[in-house]
Amino acid sequence: MKSNDQWSSKFGFVLASAGSAIGLGALWKFPYMAGTNGGGAFFLVFLLFTFAVGAPMLLAEFVVGRHSQQNAVSSYESISGNPKWKWLGYLGVTASFIILSFYSVIGGWVITYLLRSFSGSLTGLPNSRYEQLFGEIIGSPSTSLITQAAFLAITIAIVQFGVQKGIETASRYMMPALFVLFLVLVARSLSLDGAMEGVAFFLQPDLTKLTAEGVLDALGQSFFALSVGISLMVTYSSYLDKNADLTGSVISVVSLNVFISFLAGLAIFPAVFAFGFEPSGGAGLIFTVLPAVFNKMAFGGLFFTIFMALLLFATLTSAFSLLEIIVSTVTRGKGNRKKVSWIAGFLVFLLGIPSALSFGVLADVSIFGRSIFDAMDFLASNLLMPVGALLISIFVSRTMKREILSSEVMMSSKIGRVIFPIWYGLIRYIVPAAILIVLITSLLAY
Repeated sequence: MKSNDQWSSKFGFVLASAGSAIGLGALWKFPYMAGTNGGGAFFLVFLLFTFAVGAPMLLAEFVVGRHSQQNAVSSYESISGNPKWKWLGYLGVTASFIILSFYSVIGGWVITYLLRSFSGSLTGLPNSRYEQLFGEIIGSPSTSLITQAAFLAITIAIVQFGVQKGIETASRYMMPALFVLFLVLVARSLSLDGAMEGVAFFLQPDLTKLTAEGVLDALGQSFFALSVGISLMVTYSSYLDKNADLTGSVISVVSLNVFISFLAGLAIFPAVFAFGFEPSGGAGLIFTVLPAVFNKMAFGGLFFTIFMALLLFATLTSAFSLLEIIVSTVTRGKGNRKKVSWIAGFLVFLLGIPSALSFGVLADVSIFGRSIFDAMDFLASNLLMPVGALLISIFVSRTMKREILSSEVMMSSKIGRVIFPIWYGLIRYIVPAAILIVLITSLLAY
């Protein structure tokens, strides 16, 4: 019998890992970043970074976690024998705290829109009203804080039951539902008159529309979308059977993530163009443009409700992993999981209050020219995740023995022997160089 601190199967592990990766990164952040960075050009660069940088990083984290069978902090220390490396794990825990603090704010917005859509109050409004409504919702302290708390409560309620009974069980229901609902939306979006203009925008790269900042955003998105750089996948893979196929798991998770990003583009951009809206709606694209788009469709209210439901599923599965790395680090497999889950969730809520209020009572407060919410996002996505990824790539390629790495990558894998030399070259030379170049560029531009 497997314990509740292990995945019951590789399939459960892949679903949960894909759920961690397929969250707001694919459904909220990817569409608006692609929309503001040239559509197809951004998608192309994102794909290149995903396969050349993100996927090797994902395999690196899987190797560390499965080999050590310990939480993120203990993994690096136990493998290296050097207590200084534990700070790499703490960096991941810190980044997870920060990300979940503002991530839960967006999760609260999703809950608000799902409830309003379900009640029918978003149907039949003039286009200008949707943007005004979004401003009212995010500017309301009570609405922002209550829904943020509700989102975190759902997350905690699942994580407290452990890996197998909590996270894996929830993922087994949420992920298939997400794919089915997405296919329904894509079919509806592509059936609209004028949809092909949106398809062309999304799938025909125009590199002249891509800026240096867009390239940086694409790299950050490849980290954010695969949940790499902050040891989330070290934590998840530590619950994996020692004989599991890591290479196959990486291929499955990356493929699912790219597929969902592809479906997100096909669900959103054809509909946006079909009704004459601008794709460069920024962070509010999902909440200001899409309600207006769906409002013009037959049965649009139903389809928007479906979209918000799948967005909530995806957001929650990502939140599970963010909270899990915190809980596993504190409990170390022995503490009171339920108590730690609720305490950690409460602390995340407190940290997220400034982000929740940054569009209302704290709207005039800025950090280096950014709102509190945007500053937290920039700190996590553009700084902590790349720095973490850089250090993890150095740790794996310079600290772990090549024989151990090859054994982990080739274990139970038919293509591991082919993949290993390619992956090793990428993680040792290409990945650190790419991360370092873009990170320096980001700091200089900032």
